[in-house]
Amino acid sequence: MTAFDALDLRLAPGDGPVAFGGTLGAEELLAAYRRGLFPLPAADLYASAYNEAVYGGDVEAGRVALLPGGPDPYALAWWSPDPRPVIAPDGVRLGGRLARRLRNRLGWRTSADRAFGQVLAACAEGRQPVWLTEELAAALVRLHELGVAHSGEVWEGEELVGGVFGVAVGPVLSLDSMFHRRPDAARVAVADLGARFGAAGGRLLDAQWDGPHVRSLGAVPMARSRYLGELSGGAVAGALDGTLLPAARLG
Repeated sequence: MTAFDALDLRLAPGDGPVAFGGTLGAEELLAAYRRGLFPLPAADLYASAYNEAVYGGDVEAGRVALLPGGPDPYALAWWSPDPRPVIAPDGVRLGGRLARRLRNRLGWRTSADRAFGQVLAACAEGRQPVWLTEELAAALVRLHELGVAHSGEVWEGEELVGGVFGVAVGPVLSLDSMFHRRPDAARVAVADLGARFGAAGGRLLDAQWDGPHVRSLGAVPMARSRYLGELSGGAVAGALDGTLLPAARLG
């Protein structure tokens, strides 16, 4: 049993946090992803106080759960948006212009799970508010060591120019964050990681937060109830092929 097992997401808000509190160890983090939740740690005491000011009434009324553990429950929020933006592993849109550039001019290469720590650090670099805390990063690194968290990398020579990382649960890969140091490199990273995940038996990429950017990647909204069914249904995706490959094959 975990603290998340008692949550009834059928009644949980779809446009706000569904719970506060708990801890961010690797086991707890994986349990959350298996239940269709992901964490959003507060960047500082001000952000924690803001969470309490905005959502404290919902917690007291029982509309948002309060999980045991942690000295400051409002320092850690758990989200499960409804609907959820999802993409088929082979459905990431590159667009005609980028596809032509990959085929004709760019010498990028791609890999998976070769530079997880570097991708994590690059995704955290300069981001405000700071959500990828040291505690969360440590839990994600542990999940990567266990073969659950994955990264996709785009290389220009020996330089890492783009990447994405996420957590796999059954046939679903939940994408947490991406970065780019060259235009469109993050998009290529998502397309490549999606292709590798699909080849390993994966069925769905979860983009977590809806918006114009993920819609441009090919995301479509899926009701949370159906998304939760996808998490628990079907075969578990296998290990990803991390071979260094030319990005031109995606074009």
